[in-house]
Amino acid sequence: MTDLESFHHAIDPSRPLLLLDADEVLLRFVERLETHLSTVGYELRLTSFQLSGNIYSRETATVARPDEVKQLIAGFFDSCTHDVPLVPGVPEALQTLATDYEIAILSNIPARCRAARAESLRAQGVEVPVVSNAGEKGPAVAAIAARHAAPIVFVDDLPPQHTSVARHAPDIHRVHFVADPRLAAMIDKAEHAHVRIDDWPSLTAHLQDLLVKPQ
Repeated sequence: MTDLESFHHAIDPSRPLLLLDADEVLLRFVERLETHLSTVGYELRLTSFQLSGNIYSRETATVARPDEVKQLIAGFFDSCTHDVPLVPGVPEALQTLATDYEIAILSNIPARCRAARAESLRAQGVEVPVVSNAGEKGPAVAAIAARHAAPIVFVDDLPPQHTSVARHAPDIHRVHFVADPRLAAMIDKAEHAHVRIDDWPSLTAHLQDLLVKPQ
């Protein structure tokens, strides 16, 4: 799955669509990033809901420059995309939800790493289409919605992505989800999300309820 045209061929447009972010929704991104950074001489200090300004050199105890952060994150994706573990409850939840929903992933992962991400998820029991994106997700979600006849639910951890989707595809139901409990405690519900849910059993119940009583 490399582009939206291929995506549309893989998805039944007559069924509700669950469009998921990967990092901190399906995958324990921050937990794995912390481990990776420790192997390359850095550490993550979770003092706010962002990476920039929170990554420090272990040698100098100084904060990493923005260009260093960019390089470190790129190196993480190249080295670790294949082994980021799932958030608890994901396989069971997706198996349940697949009865009523088409399920796909829209992830801001470098295109070069898309296949590795799809393979890693497949190896952990999650075999769904994966689309790589860059920047705002609103335009991509709008393009998907334009060719999808049934309701769509968007789930992401980053408030700016909910703002983007609200602007470009306002009819889509938006769920703010932050898996890492440390990060979750640092941020309120995204302004442009309809609801905030941080665990998969609760999210599953919410998504099932949506089919009975749309919101």
